[in-house]
Amino acid sequence: MSILAPHLNVRAVRAFSDNYIWLIQSPTASDQVVAVDPGEAGPVLAELKRRNLKLAAMLLTHHHADHIGGVPDLQRLGNMPVIGPEDQRIARTQTVRDAERCELPELGLGFEILHIPGHTLSHIAFWGHGALFCGDTLFSAGCGRMFEGTPKQMNASLCRLRDLPPETQVYCGHEYTAANLRFALTVEPTNGAALEYQERVQRIRAAGEPTLPSTLKLEIKVNPFLRCDNPSVRSAAEAHAGKDLPEPAEVFAVLRAWKDQFR
Repeated sequence: MSILAPHLNVRAVRAFSDNYIWLIQSPTASDQVVAVDPGEAGPVLAELKRRNLKLAAMLLTHHHADHIGGVPDLQRLGNMPVIGPEDQRIARTQTVRDAERCELPELGLGFEILHIPGHTLSHIAFWGHGALFCGDTLFSAGCGRMFEGTPKQMNASLCRLRDLPPETQVYCGHEYTAANLRFALTVEPTNGAALEYQERVQRIRAAGEPTLPSTLKLEIKVNPFLRCDNPSVRSAAEAHAGKDLPEPAEVFAVLRAWKDQFR
């Protein structure tokens, strides 16, 4: 399935039970693509063959196996850059750091690197061409679990993403939208934008299509983890915690712990 971002053609490749590997088509060489977080080689190889495409590079957001597991097999296709954060758990050919540019001039692509710790400490996002590839930090209507970072770090990372242009297309790593909306509407049961989005997501999933990409404009309306400074979200978190939560990071910590136990 092709999904059009403002200046990018992005293809969703499904992997495992709910992962998305994103294939970004080169604007200047239409038969070449860049894979984002190829946790599994097989689906990528099948898509390359089906579409007669060539893999030209790989972008990695963090070290978890479901995001990097396919890299060794895909490297057998030929010499190509494997670009990721500074982390000994990631086999990469090029290291990128916060606020640097990741340039692929031969493909007509370039991204700004954003260090967004919380899910993991070295997690990064790639932002460019109106698109954000954010791995497991931000999901539609939700966010990733904190395996290594602190609530303060994760909240700061999400606030940094929230500050990007609202029209930014959000390409995250998993199809969690329906489940995330159930929690979001537990926090804010009268959120009209979230209720409307839930209806749309149900139709999309019934048709077997991805709910992604989302947009930051939508996420700011429906995602409680981007709304920790909103009075209704704060009130719900305080009621759940049974105490005052004066800081947004404290609201985030309660929401994330609440979500961890939510079924």
